[in-house]
Order: sequence, then structure tokens, then C-alpha cells
Amino acid sequence: MATYNGNKFISIQLDSILSQINQSDEIIISDDGSTDGTLDTINNFKDERIKVINNVGKKGPVGNFENALKHCSGEIIFLADQDDRWLPGKYQKHINGHEDYDLVISDATVVDENHQIIFSSFFKQRKSKKGLLNNLLTNSYIGCCMSFKRDILNASLPFPHSIHMHDWWIGLIAELKGKVFFLNEPLMLYVRHSVNASGTLVKRLPLKDQLINRFDLIRNLIKFKISNGTKQ
Repeated sequence: MATYNGNKFISIQLDSILSQINQSDEIIISDDGSTDGTLDTINNFKDERIKVINNVGKKGPVGNFENALKHCSGEIIFLADQDDRWLPGKYQKHINGHEDYDLVISDATVVDENHQIIFSSFFKQRKSKKGLLNNLLTNSYIGCCMSFKRDILNASLPFPHSIHMHDWWIGLIAELKGKVFFLNEPLMLYVRHSVNASGTLVKRLPLKDQLINRFDLIRNLIKFKISNGTKQ
């Protein structure tokens, strides 16, 4: 998890995660310099599974998540945003999916900050499906819905300097390197509000920026494929 001034939402999210994971699991939280009490709220949980580290590298979501991922020790890694809420069963259904797949992404119900439904299904709204070309054109790999095996993480790091979003990159690496599974069941509340770090579903980038982002991804994927010899 990456945090930055998320005190308004962080308790709900941590409660929803801690109630599902095992005692041997860990929650790695990289904080980007919060000033609103986020860290105090996290520390008040007094749960040894929570480990907080400060992000001293590249600022913003990509650098903050990279810092968190570098400190993960597990064989299966979930990404989580500070302002969402896991629904019961998410953890175990993902774990079950990893018996056969390297990356699992589940659907989400898209809600506002009061948890009022905006879209009942992220997958339907995004027309989500697997495939490298499909997800270069319209990305469905949002990190908060994803989990993946360590081999995928190792292949994805370090993140290329120019990529727009870390989760998009991880998803595309999984398309190249492993087996992905779209779990067609909403297993979390994906919260959209005025200060989200990303504008997914609520704000579109200018066309020029969209093209630049995809060009950078393609360029870095070609470099990855040349140096790693991954399968289609």
C-alpha cells in the first residue's frame, strides 16, 4: 500500500484487509510524507503485521508503490490503495486463483466517497478483458484489484523511469511472462473522489499524453522482451 494524506479513508481500508489476511501475512505501507495524521491512524492499529516505511525516493504513486514493493517478502503480493475497501472473500478468492495463475485481477464496484454506487462493475464499464493489445489500448490493470506472484514482481522491477503508472506496467509484464485471470466478481469498493491519485473512470488525459504514455510502454516492453526472451 502507498499512502499520502489518506487519513479520511485509511481506517476503513485497513480494517477490511486485516480482517481477511493471515497472522503470518504482512502489510507494507510506504508513506510519501503525509501531514494529515495518516501515520498516527496507522500506528494506532498496533498490529505487528503492519510495517510502515518512508518513501525517500521518487515521489508520487509510481515511486511510492515501488518503494513498498521493494520491501515485500511474500510470494503473493496484493496491491491496495489507501481509500478503497475490500469486500469479504477477496483475499481467499485471489489466493485460490493463484493455484493456476500468475496474476489475478478481480472486478470492483465503483463508488463515491460516501460509498454510493457510481458503476456496479468496473469490468463492464471498462470493457475489461485480458490480452496485451487490449490493455495497451484500454488499460484494465488497476493495482487495487490485482495480486501477483513474486516472479511477476521480480520481472517488473525496477520500474522504467518514464512509465505513467506502475500497475499498468505490472499487468503488461504478466501478459508477456505469465498467465493472467480476470475474476468476474466485484470484490472491493473502488472509491472515486476529488483527490484520487489517479483519474481512472472519472478524468481522461489529453490525447497527446495518452499517446505518449502508450509509446513509452511499448518502447519499454520491447526492451524487456529483448533482454528477457519472454513468451507471448
